[in-house]
Formats: sequence, C-alpha cells, structure tokens
Amino acid sequence: MNINDRVTVKTDGGPRRPGVVLAVEQFSEGTMYLVSLEEYPLGIWFFNELGHPDGIFVERSE
Repeated sequence: MNINDRVTVKTDGGPRRPGVVLAVEQFSEGTMYLVSLEEYPLGIWFFNELGHPDGIFVERSE
C-alpha cells in the first residue's frame, strides 16, 4: 500500500473503519501505516506484522 491509498483498519471491538494512508514506514518485522480516520484526521499509526494473519490491521479498500 502507498500514500493516498484508501484502506480499512481493524480496531478493537468494532467494524473495520475506512481511512487514507498518510505515511508508510518499513521495519524488519512489518510495516507501519499512518492512517487518517474520521475521528483522527491527522492520522494514527497501525502496524502490519509479517507472517502473522492476526497481526494485519491495515487492508486496501475494495
């Protein structure tokens, strides 16, 4: 995923929330995405872990 891509994010106890990627940072364990959500327009960081399906929080919108 890249900057300006529309995504959904998994959060605790609720449905996936739509957002837009503002920044991307690569790490050896996975990727951090700064995602703008309605209630966090300046963005909030989410981490996708490599090799852990339960650790995927950001997915591209369909």
